[in-house]
Amino acid sequence: MTDPATGGRIAAVRRFNRFYTQAIGVLHEGWLDSPFSLAEARVLYELARLGTATATDLIAALGLDAGYLSRILRAFEKRGLVSRKPSPNDKRQSLVSLTARGRKAFAPLERKTVDDIAAMLKTMPERDQQRLIAAMDEVQALVGAEPKPEASFILRPPRHGDFGWIVAAHGELYAREYGWGESFEGLCAGIVADYVNNYDPQWEACWIAEMNGETVGSVMLVKDKPGEQRPTVARLRLLLVHPKARGLGLGKRLTDECVAFARAAGYRQVTLWTHSVLVAARHIYQQAGFTLTSSEKKTSWGQDVVAEYWDLKL
Repeated sequence: MTDPATGGRIAAVRRFNRFYTQAIGVLHEGWLDSPFSLAEARVLYELARLGTATATDLIAALGLDAGYLSRILRAFEKRGLVSRKPSPNDKRQSLVSLTARGRKAFAPLERKTVDDIAAMLKTMPERDQQRLIAAMDEVQALVGAEPKPEASFILRPPRHGDFGWIVAAHGELYAREYGWGESFEGLCAGIVADYVNNYDPQWEACWIAEMNGETVGSVMLVKDKPGEQRPTVARLRLLLVHPKARGLGLGKRLTDECVAFARAAGYRQVTLWTHSVLVAARHIYQQAGFTLTSSEKKTSWGQDVVAEYWDLKL
C-alpha cells in the first residue's frame, strides 16, 4: 500500500505515460506506418547513428534484453538489413552495421520522424516550443539512468562579468521557460545594479556557482531595506540554477549559504519574493524552513502570475 501523496504521483506519471505514448504513436502496429516495431526502429536508428556497433553497445544504448536484441538482429540479417563481422578487439563479439538495403529501409523512418516533430512544434508559438524542450531536458535529467554526483560544482564570490551573466541568464531562461518578457530582465538588471552600487560587505553577499569551469548558478543576500545601518531583515534575491546543473542540489546549497550568512551577520529574518509557477524553487525554500506568508494574483511581464512572499525566522 502507498500513502496518498505517493499514490497521486504514481497516477500522474501513469497519466503522462498514457498521453505521451498515444501522442507519438507507440501503440500503433507499425512504427510511423512502417513494417517495423518501435524496438526494431530504435535498433535501426542506433546503427545509423553509431555506424558500427556490438550487441553490447546496442544493449547499453537501448536497455533491451540480450535475447530479444539477438532475435531482432537475426531477423534483420535474414532480410539483408544488417551485416556482421568479427570484432578485431574481441573475437567473442561481432560488429554490426547497416547494409545499403538497411540504410534505404531506415531513411523513410528518419524523414517521417523529423516531419512529424516539425509539424507538432509548428502548432506552438516560439516560447512554448522553448518551454517544451526545457521541460523535456528536465525530465531526462531527473529520471536518467546515470547517477549524478552529489556536488560537482563550486561556489565563489562574483568576478568581472558575473553580474552581466546573472541578468542575461535570468532574461534568457525565464523567457524560454515561462514566457516572461523584457521587463523581467529589466527588473533583474535593476536588482543587480542596486547590489553593485550599494554593496555593504558586512550585511550583503553574492555567490556564483561554477561547474567544470562554466557559470551555472547565482544567488544574492541583501538588506531588505537598503541603507539601514543595523538591519534585522535580509532578502534573498535572484536564485538561479542553469538547466545543465539541475538535479545536483545546487539550488539548496545556494539557499543554505544565504541562510548561514544571514545568521552569522546577525539578521533575525530572511524574506523572499517568488512565484507559484517556480515549483522547484518553492520546494527548496520549504526545505530550508521558509513559510509562505502571503500571495496575490497579478499580471507581470506579459503573463498572469501568482506572486508569493516567504519568510524564515532565524
